[in-house]
Order: sequence, then structure tokens, then C-alpha cells
Amino acid sequence: MSHIYYQLNNGRVINLDGNCGFPRLSDALTDPNGLIGIGGDLTIPRLLDAYQQGIFPWFSDGEPILWWSPEPRMVLYPTKLKISKSLQKTLRQAKFVIRFNSAFREVISACSASPRNSQNGTWISSEIIDAYCALYDAGYAISAESWQDGVLVGGCYGVKIGRMFYGESMFHDITDASKVAFVSLMQKLQLDGIGMIDCQMHTQHLASFGATSISRNAFINQLSALIKNVSL
Repeated sequence: MSHIYYQLNNGRVINLDGNCGFPRLSDALTDPNGLIGIGGDLTIPRLLDAYQQGIFPWFSDGEPILWWSPEPRMVLYPTKLKISKSLQKTLRQAKFVIRFNSAFREVISACSASPRNSQNGTWISSEIIDAYCALYDAGYAISAESWQDGVLVGGCYGVKIGRMFYGESMFHDITDASKVAFVSLMQKLQLDGIGMIDCQMHTQHLASFGATSISRNAFINQLSALIKNVSL
């Protein structure tokens, strides 16, 4: 099937409505920010196809589904995780009980409700929540949770395919609760043989944990090796 394109002021992106699939990124046209396509759906097959190619959805309520593959790409290698001295102290104090996959919907819903710097509202809509809960039910999404006195006070979630993990979002109601959940998840993923964590776009917060920027081509090459022979 030939692709139909939207013409934008700064380039062309693919119309993904109907049964149209993603092209290879080497053949794709994107705008300068990494927007690669518009439309489509958030079904499990579509999401898994996107993630395997280094593409992810990110859009706000009232917008069509927007698909991105930014250049450069922010990644974290589990073996290069950095933990600050202050966070090491918090970890030793064991302020939180860490659980995995015990409250996925609660975590993603809390991430949706968390205010973000320089953002009005949230991109984690009810449509996104339902789609990623379906991924979780199918075994492709993970949450890490910080609990205190039986209350969920922080956490993070993402998508796991083969030896690849795609970080999505985190939240905290108590200082360091999300950081402790994040570090605990990174340590678990390292033990599980995960080779790379996709952090999507650069933030100083992730850089403080040792995340770094690489080219999109380098990202795609490493991603392909990490999900090779995965049966979906």
C-alpha cells in the first residue's frame, strides 16, 4: 500500500488512518521535531509495531494521534545508571516499600494527574490509559511503585519488548518516591537482561541518572538487535 502524506508547513508526515502501516524509518519523512505520522489507532498490534521501530504516540486531548521518532534520542544503559549520594541515602533508609506490577492503572492514572513543567494539561488521556492498560494485560507493560503505610506515593511505567524497555512517565506525591521506584525498576531490568532504556527526549532529570543522547540511526540499530527474534 502506498502512503498518503499530510503536507505541513515544515515538511510531510504520513497519514496513518485506515490500515496504513509505518514505513521503515530510513524511508520515512519527518518534521524537524521527529513527527512521523498522524492518525491510526492505539490497538495493541499498532503500538507494538510502533515501538519495535522506535516510534511512540504523544498527543493531547482534542488532537489526532501523533507519532514521533525524535532526532537525537535520549537513552539510558542500565549498566551506566547513576545514583546521587542523596538518593543512595534515601535508598538505604528504606522509606518506601517497592512493588512491581501491583497497581498499573493507578500508576498511569497518577502520572496523568501530575502537573508538568512547561505543559498545560497532560498527554496521558483516558484513551492512552486504556491503551496501555491493555498492553499491561497482554504482558508488554510494567509498573514500579513506591508505597508508604499502604498508600501509593510514587511510581513509573513503561513498555518492555524483548531486551528493550521504553520508559513512559513517572509521578510522586512524596519527595524521592518516583526516583526510588525508577532506580528499583532500572536495577530489576538490568537483572532481567534489558540492554537499553528509551527515554525518548532529553531532560536534565534523566541526564542526572546517566541518560545520554544518541543519533536516531544508532538508536534504531541497537533497538533492532535488542528485539531481534521477539515473537509477538
